[in-house]
Amino acid sequence: MPHLANDRKLHGVLPGTFSFWRNLVVHFCAFSVIGHWMEIAYCTFMNLFGIVDADSLVWDDPFYPFLVYGVGVAVCVLLLEPLKQRLVARRRTLFGAGAQFYLITIAVCLVMELGMGLMLNQPNTAGEFPLWDNSQLPLNVLGQAWLVNDMALGAVAMLYTWCVYPLCEKTLAKVPPRAMNALAASVVVCFAALCAVKFAAA
Repeated sequence: MPHLANDRKLHGVLPGTFSFWRNLVVHFCAFSVIGHWMEIAYCTFMNLFGIVDADSLVWDDPFYPFLVYGVGVAVCVLLLEPLKQRLVARRRTLFGAGAQFYLITIAVCLVMELGMGLMLNQPNTAGEFPLWDNSQLPLNVLGQAWLVNDMALGAVAMLYTWCVYPLCEKTLAKVPPRAMNALAASVVVCFAALCAVKFAAA
């Protein structure tokens, strides 16, 4: 299975091993917070067009974990990373593989945004959406997903899958196993405490 050997050379760990899952947990915890910071920057830009609610949760607390981004990096690692490997192997050019990958990530992001909206962002009796309202924007899907968001998220997912994740894994592979296990345990404990404090205060 040569692709596994290539993955090991690229990422430092084999998929399915303890190190792989340990590192994925670290990514989940870290990017649940980093993703919120990314959304603050994105919403600050989008607010130039007056389309971000002033009372949006994104502005409240920069250390409030947005778990959707942790789930997003897990999807990137478990679904999109293997897809990237297959596309690179099958397409004649890296550009072709990248273009196809980007279109797929847009679709994945749209499905995730729509699914989360249908589960968590249903309008109340007054017809108001509790978390966000894309119903008045062009290119919206059922008032929940917005294609512009999904194109931006697709670009972020591509950047993470093609650049950030491999670089992070190469870096983590240089840490001695015992030290990495201790670091991962510390990250999980701190993240659990952060979630307990922030979610309880919400």
